[in-house]
Amino acid sequence: GTVTEDVRAFGLNKETGGIARQFVLGVIQTADGLPIAHEVHAGNIGEVSTLLPAIEKAIGRYAIDRVVLVADRGLLSLDNLAAVEAITTATGHGVEYILAVPARRYGDFAEVVAAAALGPADVGEATWQTRRLVIAHDPVRAEEQHARRRKTIEEIEADGERMAKRLDAVEEGKRVRGRKSSDRRAYLSFCEQVKKAGLSRILKADLNADRFSFHRDEAALNDAERLDGKLLLVTNTKLKAQDVIDRYKALADIERGFRVLKSDIEIAPVHHRLPERIRAHALICFLALVIHRVMRSKLKAAGSEHSPT
Repeated sequence: GTVTEDVRAFGLNKETGGIARQFVLGVIQTADGLPIAHEVHAGNIGEVSTLLPAIEKAIGRYAIDRVVLVADRGLLSLDNLAAVEAITTATGHGVEYILAVPARRYGDFAEVVAAAALGPADVGEATWQTRRLVIAHDPVRAEEQHARRRKTIEEIEADGERMAKRLDAVEEGKRVRGRKSSDRRAYLSFCEQVKKAGLSRILKADLNADRFSFHRDEAALNDAERLDGKLLLVTNTKLKAQDVIDRYKALADIERGFRVLKSDIEIAPVHHRLPERIRAHALICFLALVIHRVMRSKLKAAGSEHSPT
């Protein structure tokens, strides 16, 4: 039967990548890693639509003086920054943020990053749309990304060359095994492959040519390689660049908290149907996480080798 104010709803499940009946749990944590609040949302709600109301609610509830919102790629759009900047704390301070630039937007930052000078620790700063941009560079990761992209480009180009030779052979009247290829089909196949690999800016099919052909845009490739190994963070904080990076990297600790909820505490599967029972289940799991984190802190302070588990 139907349940009044049912929090179970069909939404995109991050674990499976498919649609599943679920609820969404939001957790607010201090910079020291202590969970201080949680909220249960319906399973079909997007993270972005829960984020800003959760900040406003937390500010009202705890009279917090300073809020630094640290958001991972994709959690908050760069286009939503004005909405974040409009929120103020109980003492009238604006909400501060450290926001990772999503990979799909990196192309928009190519010129800014190219013009920025990095210091001895491979950390630098620039300005993007009047906002502060902190840049961190990891040479090892850059080399890995660089090699992976070059390998993919060479594989797609080799495929393209094979298609072009096949079409030329058909045009010369030679018998070719397999299904006859048309230039149009070859273009579509090539473009699909390029799009799937995320190389549309670099590998381009020459759509106006009579015969199937393509070329590599070396300038676009250079732009992409300049961004390899880069972490781009947009922030309005006055923290030192390295502190901004450290704050962002500490976000991984919140992710670890969610992993603890799923593994050690086994928050799922949830065998409840009524909203108040689901909320109670979430509360018990949240309290278990608080105890887990307090234990972790006390064990660390005592110099113990034991984990909370």
